[in-house]
Amino acid sequence: MSLHADATRVLENWSPRIPPSRAVPPAPGTPPPAGSGQEELRRDYLGHLCAHPDGMWKNCREGHITASALVVDPGTGRVLLTLHRKLEMWLQTGGHCEPEDTTLAGAALREATEESGIPGLELLPGGPVRLDRHRTPCAWHLDVQYAALAPAGSVEAVSEESLELRWYGWDEVPRVADASVVRLAEGTRALL
Repeated sequence: MSLHADATRVLENWSPRIPPSRAVPPAPGTPPPAGSGQEELRRDYLGHLCAHPDGMWKNCREGHITASALVVDPGTGRVLLTLHRKLEMWLQTGGHCEPEDTTLAGAALREATEESGIPGLELLPGGPVRLDRHRTPCAWHLDVQYAALAPAGSVEAVSEESLELRWYGWDEVPRVADASVVRLAEGTRALL
């Protein structure tokens, strides 16, 4: 199965894991609930893949599917964020799919391992946590967001793609990260 076919299969079978009706309503000035717009994004992603046989790859200028993972240490209640070298923002690990990737989940896990330097990460069972579409300097990223569980006592190591890595408590994430990361953290925390 190609990566394109795997991504199509994942998105055809995926449904939002946190219904908006069960999410806590946001306080004024905070991002919308974790499940907001997820079904619409799922349909948009599938339409993109149908229209673009190259829709998994960075060279697809109309946008491309990306894979990311929020690295979580469930024992300490912390998440690992990376200060992205190019964007200079605190983000979850993740990025472009590579030719050697055979599954979307595998791409997310590869990116999380490479960018965190933590061996032995495992994706949270059940598939993606959420979807997020955002504009980057190269194109629209149609990001499929997972959560990766770090083994107890994990020590991070900065990669070439990061300026810095730092662990944050759940409640600290909104102070340092954008709304997309906040929603991913909230969704992941609810699933744990």
